[in-house]
Amino acid sequence: MAEPEAGPDAAEAGGEDARPQRGPLGLRATIDTLCAGDPDERLELHGLVHDLGRSAFGVLLLLATLPALLPIPGLAGGLSGPLVVLVGLHLLLLQRKPWLPGFIARRGPQRSTVVRFDKRTDRFLRWLEKGIRPRLFWMIDHPVATVLSGLQLVLLGILLALPIPLTNYLFAGMLLLYALALIERDGGLMLVCWAAGTVAIWVFGALSGNLVAMLWAWIASFG
Repeated sequence: MAEPEAGPDAAEAGGEDARPQRGPLGLRATIDTLCAGDPDERLELHGLVHDLGRSAFGVLLLLATLPALLPIPGLAGGLSGPLVVLVGLHLLLLQRKPWLPGFIARRGPQRSTVVRFDKRTDRFLRWLEKGIRPRLFWMIDHPVATVLSGLQLVLLGILLALPIPLTNYLFAGMLLLYALALIERDGGLMLVCWAAGTVAIWVFGALSGNLVAMLWAWIASFG
């Protein structure tokens, strides 16, 4: 029996579906997947981002925020900052998939850390998700937009790694929004991230520059 022809209404309904949609995993599915399993298991970064394509950058940023949002001794600046810089460099160079050096690929948070993050942020993220949706895809996929996002992430990662008092939560919150924009393919949210990132880079970049100048002046005083 011949299949009935799809009418114009069906073609029109399928037009929206032909556009790029969410990545392989949305935010909730990503967190649920990371939380499922042995709480004591270490989630190595290489295994987590394998075969995720461009969505892997959002997942890496999400994981990079964990040490800055949750007190993990010795990991806040030591892991988060360099990992954010690495993600930013990938975007800056228009890479399609992340490459992780071995000493970073073998590292990652324990699953219990992700569970703690989920419990602390679940209500906030569910509220935030109501306004997040795939839109303005050129803000995510266009080469110029990708380069700008990468440049901002490199600078924010450097600032996160610097010992600027009381800024871990601020930078981690901003990076979480970048991660959400990449995972959910929300160009509107990425616009918000660009605006907030520009302000933070100007304000705290100037502050960190003053701190470095003061440090060098203090060292020179011993000469």
